[in-house]
Amino acid sequence: MNFLKKGIKVAICILLIAGTAACKKTAGEGGNSSIRGNVFTENWNGTFTIKNSEYPSADVEVYIIYGDNVSYSERIRTNYNGEYEFKYLRRGKYKIYVYSKDKTLQSKSGIVAVIKDVEITKKKETVVVDQITIYD
Repeated sequence: MNFLKKGIKVAICILLIAGTAACKKTAGEGGNSSIRGNVFTENWNGTFTIKNSEYPSADVEVYIIYGDNVSYSERIRTNYNGEYEFKYLRRGKYKIYVYSKDKTLQSKSGIVAVIKDVEITKKKETVVVDQITIYD
């Protein structure tokens, strides 16, 4: 009987250790950190030789990719001042991106993604991304 109790205790310990290792949280929702930044637009003529104006990018879609995911994980829009914030994130690596006209005129579609790599390293951290400039 005593041998059976020891065997059960060992099995429970193994299950607890395996369960804890399997619960490692990766980049994504469920944390208390955030990523914020702003998007700014430069308006150019059709050949990108003359800049007409520049202004905060209101109501522009900003995408985030959690970790190594292939597709975007969430999409939000900038506010009236070009600002955005992704909240409730865990520690990990992220990609923030916005679509822009291709100022180099090399893309067949005329559109490119402007991508910023970001990492949250601590709980309750707010990471501020460098300004993203897009072209119109």
